[in-house]
Amino acid sequence: MTPAELLAHCLGKPGAWQDESWEGDTVAKVGEKIFAFIGDGTAVGVKCGANRAEADEWLLQYPDDARVMPYLGRSGWNSLRIGGAIPDEEILEAVDASYDTVVAKLPKARRPSA
Repeated sequence: MTPAELLAHCLGKPGAWQDESWEGDTVAKVGEKIFAFIGDGTAVGVKCGANRAEADEWLLQYPDDARVMPYLGRSGWNSLRIGGAIPDEEILEAVDASYDTVVAKLPKARRPSA
């Protein structure tokens, strides 16, 4: 999967938009909340579980390609390397799950319609 394909997948979600919250760091947002940290496209940071214990499943399954995200890791965010052992389909499913988790936490009035 290329960085452009990853970004296109993220932006194909209802209400999703691209931002550069920090210089050189591309993120995908829904409302005002980030659901994917894309950066340079070599990895994607996503919410991988409701808590650290759930997100740790990725670390156990893909020890060389999944990492706890600095600062956000305690909340269940991991960085998943693209082009490694994690199949592209699983990465896209993780992006979808991160999006769904973030949308569910938005106030109902701010949730995008599908």
